[in-house]
Amino acid sequence: MHSTQLGLLALALGILLGVGVTLVVVLAFRARERALREQSRAVPPALIAALDVIDDASAIVDASGAVVAVSAPGTWLGLTPGQGLHEAELRELVKAARLGGGAQTQTMRIRRGRISDESRLVVARAARIADRLTLLIVRDISEQERLQQMRQDFIANTSHELKTPVGAIGLLAEAMDSASDDPDQVRRFAGRMSAEARRLGELTARIMNLSKLQAADELTEVGDVAIDEVVAAAIEQYQVQAGSAEVVLVRGGDRGLHVRGSATILVEALGNLIANAIAYSPRGSRVGIGVRGTAEAVEIAVTDQGIGIAEADQQRVFERFYRADQARSRRTGGTGLGLAIVKHAVSRHGGEVRLWSQPDRGSTFTIRLPRTDAPLTGEIPGRRKKKGSRAVDAA
Repeated sequence: MHSTQLGLLALALGILLGVGVTLVVVLAFRARERALREQSRAVPPALIAALDVIDDASAIVDASGAVVAVSAPGTWLGLTPGQGLHEAELRELVKAARLGGGAQTQTMRIRRGRISDESRLVVARAARIADRLTLLIVRDISEQERLQQMRQDFIANTSHELKTPVGAIGLLAEAMDSASDDPDQVRRFAGRMSAEARRLGELTARIMNLSKLQAADELTEVGDVAIDEVVAAAIEQYQVQAGSAEVVLVRGGDRGLHVRGSATILVEALGNLIANAIAYSPRGSRVGIGVRGTAEAVEIAVTDQGIGIAEADQQRVFERFYRADQARSRRTGGTGLGLAIVKHAVSRHGGEVRLWSQPDRGSTFTIRLPRTDAPLTGEIPGRRKKKGSRAVDAA
């Protein structure tokens, strides 16, 4: 072979060899970079284990903004490994923590999941835990916000309700002072003042009772409660009111049923239903108190023949201070707390309150409580047997 050809062949082989070496070096560097990148994205097993014990929604995000690990509670946020954060505010928070180096905290409203329109108030905190990894923790404080709003509404409503009797007592006191020379006027104003004072006392007592029921997680005094005694005591409390309104209380249904709970609270709850039924019933009508037992529950129904409740109001009658008929409630001295007390009292006993009503056809409120077996002894601890009430017994 000619020497020139040999030289060209050697040059070509040298070039090929150089290119090959260069490719090998480049590929080696790229492989090393990929390995380092994968290593930087790898989450230590201990950190993954730590995610599992965090109650709040939490995730580990890499430098590209993709989620590489997520805790079980994080599913409500729609966090999915391999995908990015869909909330812009969360992305900005993670970016700020990664670039700034320090932990970042922000309160924000975000959607629940990717497609839901429901927003939740959260406190989000992000902190860099490695060169390319950031830890994101999101705490849902929507329930705290709701409870705070309930407290504020309760205080505002209570203040408003207390102003009425307090203001009336002040005006009546001034009227009595002006009419001090007229004994008849003084007696009339004194009677009205006493009525407002009783109303104020009742409102205060009910506010305290409702606050106790809402504040306590469980009942403090629990025992075996005979439903016969609860019904008899509640009827006895409002027999005079029924007589004044010319309303007959009719008792019927099953006997000998028992529940577990507080007899005092159940008597008050049932009494509130009976009082409402009397107040909204026409003269000459009847209010029925019926008891029915099933294998699992005891149901106490209070039925009236009154004005009924419109469908639009039925969902709200258990709210504090809500009145479907403001004018009538004022005339009857209602506080707007009776049904709220019933709802919370029954809930504390693991039960529920149901309502059926139609305008001009009356209403039926039914308390449903978990049933228990009768106690071994004839006497119910802590309860004194009541004398028979004057209610008509339909049994």
